[in-house]
Amino acid sequence: MSHAFIAACIWVVAGSIVALLPMWFQIVPGLALLVSAPVILVWLGLTHGWLPVGIGLLVIISMFRRPLGALWRYLNRRFRGEG
Repeated sequence: MSHAFIAACIWVVAGSIVALLPMWFQIVPGLALLVSAPVILVWLGLTHGWLPVGIGLLVIISMFRRPLGALWRYLNRRFRGEG
């Protein structure tokens, strides 16, 4: 196994552990996971191609659907001039 694949597996395990925490303890580690996700995806893409990146992107969107939705709504209001 490549180092990129091992890092992606560790990221998934860390995300599962963070999901077990109470909501107020999820913020900081969840933000760290969200920030580290693109780095791991790029590394995975350079090593294995676009298919694992696509699967990883679906996993990230699934895990962070509420924070990403809130960010989308905030940015949408901001750029429309409603906020």
